[in-house]
Amino acid sequence: MSEETADILASLGPARRFADPASPLDSRLMAASGALPLPPPQLLSVLVALTLDPDAGVKDKAIGSLRGLPERVATAALGAKLPAAVLGVCAELYKDDGARLELVALNSATSDETCTFLAARPFPRLVEILAQNQVRLLRCPPLVEALGENPLTGMATIDRILHFLGVERGEMEEPEPESRAEPLPAPPPPDPDTAPDEAVDDQVEIPADLIEEAPADLPEEQKQERSQNLQARVGKMTIIEKVKLARLGNVDARSLLVRDRNKLVAAAAIRNPKITDNEIEGFARARNLCDEVMRIIAHNRQWTRAYPVKLALSMNPKCPPQTAVKFLNYLTDRDLGLIMRSRDVAGVISAQARRILARKGKT
Repeated sequence: MSEETADILASLGPARRFADPASPLDSRLMAASGALPLPPPQLLSVLVALTLDPDAGVKDKAIGSLRGLPERVATAALGAKLPAAVLGVCAELYKDDGARLELVALNSATSDETCTFLAARPFPRLVEILAQNQVRLLRCPPLVEALGENPLTGMATIDRILHFLGVERGEMEEPEPESRAEPLPAPPPPDPDTAPDEAVDDQVEIPADLIEEAPADLPEEQKQERSQNLQARVGKMTIIEKVKLARLGNVDARSLLVRDRNKLVAAAAIRNPKITDNEIEGFARARNLCDEVMRIIAHNRQWTRAYPVKLALSMNPKCPPQTAVKFLNYLTDRDLGLIMRSRDVAGVISAQARRILARKGKT
């Protein structure tokens, strides 16, 4: 018997007899049908235990019963205090059911490992619920990493997580609007026994050489060695360490981390207060940055005052078209002509450039 099964069986009390592998097979098959006089939490736990049964027939029947649980029963069960192992099995079983996964995420007994699994699922509301639990984010770096890598994690949610991690929007940066039809349920209260005692900044120490700028006259060979050393050190960092380095690091760290595949790290790097206008212009032209970095640049009124940044964003296929199109009215006729003929920009961008030139009689 696995440790997981033993933990679940131990939590069942008298109902253990329905799921114990030592019970007669006929009894377990009957229990697996779900026709048991038990309250919803115990019924769910019994069925989950039976999904781990050594008999394939019992296992398959229990899985079918769990998937077919009436909504009111599933809601009552998943909202109750359950063993973490039960909630973990439910997360796997209901991985395509966003509503039930939300209930798992809101259960204070759900393990960090299960929440990390949930953070990768394609449900925006689920992602936002997980992002609200600051205690869990602080103690579980893999959860932060999973949220940052989920394509459905929106900019507003990224902003919320980064704010908690100490990274603020620039004063000239327009906030990303949050569109939500209804308020999200509140996250579960923190468990005082598992809540970290330290703030994020107190947990992470960044070496001074990654914060201070290298000498301008550093020989090329030493620059390459420094770059390779930086990549190796970053590769060993946790997500929390990367975010803090992105926020405080020197130009080498910023240049590396703004290209990180995790949106939280990349967004923290582009918001580094030491970033220069020349860096922003280069990043606006780059084709290997995530959409979120492009949005942050495009929504910063100070950076987009510079004509080269407007032009770079307009011509960069990585910049969302609905964002890039607003800069076209500020471009010269010559640059509009280049965009109109470019095969690299989105069709909506080249078409709008053509319309602007047509209104001026320049096509």
